[in-house]
Amino acid sequence: MKFGIDRLISEPDLRAALKGRRVALLGHPASVTADLTHSLDALAACPDITLTAAFGPQHGMRGDLQDNMMESPDFTDPLHGIPVFSLYGEVRRPTGQSMGTFDVLLVDMQDLGCRIYTFITTLRYVLEAAAEHGKAVWVLDRPNPAGRLVEGLTLLEGWESFVGAGPMPMRHGMTLGELGLWFIDRLQLDLEYRVIEMEGWAPEAGPGFGWPLLEREWINPSPNAPNLSMARAYAGTVMLEGTMLSEGRGTTRPLELFGAPGIDARAVIGEMRATAPDWVKGCDLRDCWFEPTFHKHAGVLCNGVQIHVAGPNYDHAAFKPWRVQALAFKAIRRLYPDYELWRDFPYEYEFGKLAIDVINGGPGLREWVDDPAATPEDLDGPAAADEAAWVELRRPYLLY
Repeated sequence: MKFGIDRLISEPDLRAALKGRRVALLGHPASVTADLTHSLDALAACPDITLTAAFGPQHGMRGDLQDNMMESPDFTDPLHGIPVFSLYGEVRRPTGQSMGTFDVLLVDMQDLGCRIYTFITTLRYVLEAAAEHGKAVWVLDRPNPAGRLVEGLTLLEGWESFVGAGPMPMRHGMTLGELGLWFIDRLQLDLEYRVIEMEGWAPEAGPGFGWPLLEREWINPSPNAPNLSMARAYAGTVMLEGTMLSEGRGTTRPLELFGAPGIDARAVIGEMRATAPDWVKGCDLRDCWFEPTFHKHAGVLCNGVQIHVAGPNYDHAAFKPWRVQALAFKAIRRLYPDYELWRDFPYEYEFGKLAIDVINGGPGLREWVDDPAATPEDLDGPAAADEAAWVELRRPYLLY
């Protein structure tokens, strides 16, 4: 198969509309061609492309900053001599000055298929800025490694944030190119927008179910996105960032496991299976021990659970990462009623709201976890309705 960047580089007809126009790239470390050349270098090597600027999202163009709310500075690319503007530093929306450095912005970012992954918010912001400043945006499309499946509650009005670009479920099942079409329609933006589509993407086909296994190398789009297993689990495990439980940062399997000191992982798994056995289908849950080298519980032995989604028991259609993690919270709340589960700190520049609520786009999941009388059906019903509504809403924007 071919990604958008590979088609742009190999097909002169696609580049014809760029002739005589100043071009900028919005990318990150996973913005590479099929032969692992970074997109910035590949574009600079095209004689008919005039590359004048670049932009980096959260974690930076270089992907060197580990955690959330660690800001990247602007810099000048040492090889190409062009400015690289940070969209996760002093600003998260492009400034008028930076918008003046190009005519067409090429967006080439590997996404993870999850509302909270901030690259889709950055896409919204650059589309809004492009409409305001009369610029063009082309998305060089890439696969959604989590596939087409949809899961989670829809973000509520008033809960928009840098991790909540709009009213969609946690797991949206779209590509960046498709999301751009939805943003433009929903926000009524007027701009030149084009998607350089992939060729041969088969999101329903195994064993990748969204990611072209054995065809493309996995490159971390952010420091704690090291593999396909993480991408599959992320729509659930990302919620751990709003808790006192470790999400595995500081280990070699971040966002594939969870745990803490004083937690009996086998008991947690047992409680999960007893409470909602259908919610843990499609994956293997294994109790484990780990000691984070940094971040939460650094240097302290934790008992936890690893979510395995790459073995023979993985069932793509059955695996529901958001429900798995919600169920884990419910099990811990039942086993340890006084456990300080929710982490109270400013999350992605949102103050005065619990991080777990910012992550979920509203308080619904937290309230369900904390209500001793709430049943699995009390969460499943609203979520299923939101999921079905999104599947219909997104239909006109799907390109594949």
